[in-house]
Amino acid sequence: MIAAILIGRAGSRSFPGKNTAPIFGRPLFAYPLRAAAAVKNITRIVVSSDDAQIKDYIASRTGYPYTGNAIQFRERPPHLCTDDAQAGEVYQYVYQDITEYDTTKVTYDLLVLLMANAPMVTPEIIQQGITILRNDTTLDSAITVSRYNMFNPARARRIDQDGCLTPLARFADATCDRDSLGDCWFADFGAVIVRPHCLDKLDGLPPQPWMGHRIHPLTQDWPGFDVDFPWQMPYIEHWLRKHGYTELA
Repeated sequence: MIAAILIGRAGSRSFPGKNTAPIFGRPLFAYPLRAAAAVKNITRIVVSSDDAQIKDYIASRTGYPYTGNAIQFRERPPHLCTDDAQAGEVYQYVYQDITEYDTTKVTYDLLVLLMANAPMVTPEIIQQGITILRNDTTLDSAITVSRYNMFNPARARRIDQDGCLTPLARFADATCDRDSLGDCWFADFGAVIVRPHCLDKLDGLPPQPWMGHRIHPLTQDWPGFDVDFPWQMPYIEHWLRKHGYTELA
C-alpha cells in the first residue's frame, strides 16, 4: 500500500501564511493535495500541520475532488514546528505515527512525501515515480528535479572574513558559461517517493537524508520550487494555467 504525507507548518517568516495563500480561489496547499488524491495507487493521505486553516479546510473537504482516498489531518507537535525542525524529522514522525501507533496496522511499501508550499506537481509524475520504484527494487527513492544551470555551484560565492566575494567551490573546468559544468539538477520538492526504510534511518545522501542513496530523478519540463516569498506567486499562477487550472467560480 502507498500513503502520501503532506507537511506544512504555520510559522513562516519570509512569507507568513504561505501554505494557505489563495491562488485561483484555492489555498496553495490544495494543489499538491489534489495531485495526490488523483493517484489511484495512493490509498491514504495524511496532512501534518499546526495550521488551523489547513485543519478546517481538510475537515470541510471543500474546493477539490476526493477520489476515495482516506484523508486524515494529524496535529504537528510543537517541537517540530520550530525554524530548526528538519523536513525529514517531520516525515519520520508522521510515518512512525501512522505505523507504530495506528490501530489499522497497515504496512506501506512506498510513501509519497509532499510539501504544502510546493504546488508544482502532477498526478502523472507521482505515478511515474511509483512505477519506477516498483520496477526497480534497487532504488531508494524517486524525486522531482528541475534544471537550474544558472545556479551551478561554480557560480556560487561566499563573503569571506574581509568582506570580499570568494568562490564557494572551485572547479578547474568551469567558465562563466552557465552550462560549463553540464546540466545541474536541483530537488524541487514537488514530490519525493521513498521506500519506508529511508525514513526509518534518515541516513541518506545529504542535505536531504530522507531520500536515501540510490535516487531516481523525475525531471520536470517546467522548473519547480517550494514557495518561500510572495514574489514567486505569479510564476505559480503561470504554471497552474499551463497545466489546466482556472479560477474557481
